[in-house]
Amino acid sequence: MSPMQHRISRRTFVRSTALTLAAPCIIPSSAFGAGARPAPSNRLTMGLIGLGSMGMRHVKGFLQENDCRIVAVGDVDAVRRRDAVKEINAHYGNDDCAQYNDFRELIARGDIDTLCIAVPDHWHASLAIAGIRAGKDIYGEKPLALTIAQGRAIVDEVDRYNCVWQTGSWQRSTDHFRFACELVRNERIGRLKRVEVGIGPGFKSAGGKDTIYRIDPQPVMPVPDGFDYEMWLGQAPSAPYTEKRCHWTFRWILDYSGGQVTDWGAHHIDIAHWGMNCDDTGPVEVVGKGVFPEDGLWNAAVDYDFECTYENGLVMRVASNNHCPQGVRFIGEDGWVHVTRGGVKTGPVDLRQARIGPDEIHLPRPAGDHRQGHRRDFLDCVKTRKTPITPAEIGHRSATVCHLGNIAMILGRKIRWNPKREQMIDDPSTNRMVDRAMRSPWRL
Repeated sequence: MSPMQHRISRRTFVRSTALTLAAPCIIPSSAFGAGARPAPSNRLTMGLIGLGSMGMRHVKGFLQENDCRIVAVGDVDAVRRRDAVKEINAHYGNDDCAQYNDFRELIARGDIDTLCIAVPDHWHASLAIAGIRAGKDIYGEKPLALTIAQGRAIVDEVDRYNCVWQTGSWQRSTDHFRFACELVRNERIGRLKRVEVGIGPGFKSAGGKDTIYRIDPQPVMPVPDGFDYEMWLGQAPSAPYTEKRCHWTFRWILDYSGGQVTDWGAHHIDIAHWGMNCDDTGPVEVVGKGVFPEDGLWNAAVDYDFECTYENGLVMRVASNNHCPQGVRFIGEDGWVHVTRGGVKTGPVDLRQARIGPDEIHLPRPAGDHRQGHRRDFLDCVKTRKTPITPAEIGHRSATVCHLGNIAMILGRKIRWNPKREQMIDDPSTNRMVDRAMRSPWRL
């Protein structure tokens, strides 16, 4: 059986099994009106859910892949759906792209092989698990999930259904991030002693760099026409609509995200773990402090500084840029490596010109370069059934550090963590923060 035939057979089997066993995931009957058809052997079909700034970047990116065809999009904002469909149809020269307000109708289509999910964090797990159980392979945005428990649920379903999953931590698909981590893994800076991760600060006011941005309580506003606000809220607590709650600025509200700690942190902590060889583990202690707005709509930390201690004694500091420079700095006994999206700096300077020998550690390398390479790697792995460069387990471990950092800063004290069992140690009350309740009727 060819890889493509295997993919289609698996999808058909998993979809039929999932629809039988996963009844709680309600699928409207209208989804089955068009009938199902297998994808042509030389092309993968895709449904894109979430059409904000990152979602539209994925639309533009996947449109450039000749062996991928976007056949459907989903978003609770009709304006965003319209704009995406217009761009997709213009590219293909037809009017074939379907659009959905309810993601369940899109996922139920039997002619869709893959999903790209770029929705607010509080929706990641529900969409991902529904898609996995329907037999889809998935490119899912970072951070992997809103909570540690939801992230583990995604990983478990990926393993159970043999799903090909690519987390959107695309920095692993760039040459210079890989090179920096290879220098560290091959001990070109000697034994690694410490890692410092600098991520952007929370929003500041125009009054000065040291003034914390505080968005005042917002007035209740009418929901815009074409925006399904109740569906946007989903599992999150009920709240009145106001413009600054939704779309891009959702990430500064803890009901929906984790602020910059989970936004940029999921990128740079991912690279730190790559260089530390900690892709399958996590810290055993986390301690730090953060500054949280005391009133207003946004409540995620705007200033943060926490340290993670690993079982081998290695310490990773994660902080906003007034504490640590942007990017990841690996500090060893004999030198240092600092990597950002702008490039690599080293001490000594000539280490930048080093070459990794054939007998040294070479980290995974996807097809292509930069962000397009990350998408390309996903599509290639769907066909071959190989593991992408940033699978769900890796995305989960990186996001877990972000969540633990936020928990430690909210509590204002040290927490102890068992990375194997993924539980707090001797701390039952804090262990409840590993997950959150979901508003009825939503559940995993």
